Amino acid sequence: MKDIPLEEKLRKLESLRADLHNRDFLLTWEHSLAEIRSILLMAECLQALYSAGRSLRLFDTGLAVSIFRDQSTRTRFSFASAAAALGLNVSDLDEAKSQIAHGETVRETAVMISFLADVIGIRDDIYLGEGNRSMREFAAALQEGYERGVLAQRPAVINLQCDIDHPTQTLADLMHLERRFGGLAGLRGKKFVISWAYSPSYGKPLSVPQGLVGLLTRFGLDVTLAYPEGYDLLSDVVELAGKQAAESGGTFRVSHDMAEAFDGAEIVYPKSWAPMQVARRRTELLRKADQAGLKNLEKECLAENARHKSWHCDEALMKRTAAGSALYMHCLPADISGVSCPQGEVSRDIFERYRLETYREASWKPFVIAALIVLTRVPNPAAALRRLVEAAAPRIR
Repeated sequence: MKDIPLEEKLRKLESLRADLHNRDFLLTWEHSLAEIRSILLMAECLQALYSAGRSLRLFDTGLAVSIFRDQSTRTRFSFASAAAALGLNVSDLDEAKSQIAHGETVRETAVMISFLADVIGIRDDIYLGEGNRSMREFAAALQEGYERGVLAQRPAVINLQCDIDHPTQTLADLMHLERRFGGLAGLRGKKFVISWAYSPSYGKPLSVPQGLVGLLTRFGLDVTLAYPEGYDLLSDVVELAGKQAAESGGTFRVSHDMAEAFDGAEIVYPKSWAPMQVARRRTELLRKADQAGLKNLEKECLAENARHKSWHCDEALMKRTAAGSALYMHCLPADISGVSCPQGEVSRDIFERYRLETYREASWKPFVIAALIVLTRVPNPAAALRRLVEAAAPRIR
């Protein structure tokens, strides 16, 4: 994709008239296309300034709090680096060391950590039916605290992955596609396949495939969701994807044949996830702290996964794609056959061929997160970026 001048991007940003200021970002499909485009533009602008060695410090002081209820590498460091680049101090809430361990409620924690905070990033993807709900409870507590004068300002809540969506990941994926195919218009009519793939683990969240079909069906792509019988996603998200595809001029369909799904595809995203019913049972067992039940469920699910080892992205499958050279994508870490596991989602040779591409895909996440922080916290983001350009302050002094 040919880069356009920064000032032209800023004018486009202003012309969108998208207003995310003082709002949360929890699900991509709750936001207009203008708002989604504004995030992409802001991320591009920030990446251009950073690459040119310019300072991105829009904040003189302030706190960015991260709450991770699941393990994370890319998202954790993307949030920390984005906040620090903008001038915010970063604090990661270790719930085991907080009063949460003694019964402190979500609503109380939300206010107590937010007196001088600008943004709260939350990853809560383990409990199906709970993560996004908990984020909304957290946000409601902040709103009440602000309206009642307890908080001097209302921090923004950004979803760093929940049980329903992984918006910072899918927006980074969209940015990667935009750059690869010459802009959002270049995505129209492209065949994109998000497919379940075999993994020797069973508890992977549904939020990445759900987030992808919930976002990409808005941009005119022909999206195929492929999975073995029984590995369903949340029906509400699947129905939404079909509706959005029809509205955007694209298509959406479900296939239960990975090879057939790959036929003629220009983009493939083989990624394992737990079946919806398994995720629900796992949530119930986790709530009860039923370790024996969890072990039995894992054995049952790993045995079911093993019945579908043929759902594996390899050379033979890639040859069925458009010109045999579809773009391979993954949110990382991938289960790589012969590298991270005996057999997994993708063969060693395919992953190695696209390894740097997946790193480029991941490299957009800190800029997406930084864009969300700027757009939700800064009242006139285009003007703020112009001030950065005029100041011409280097990152390293």
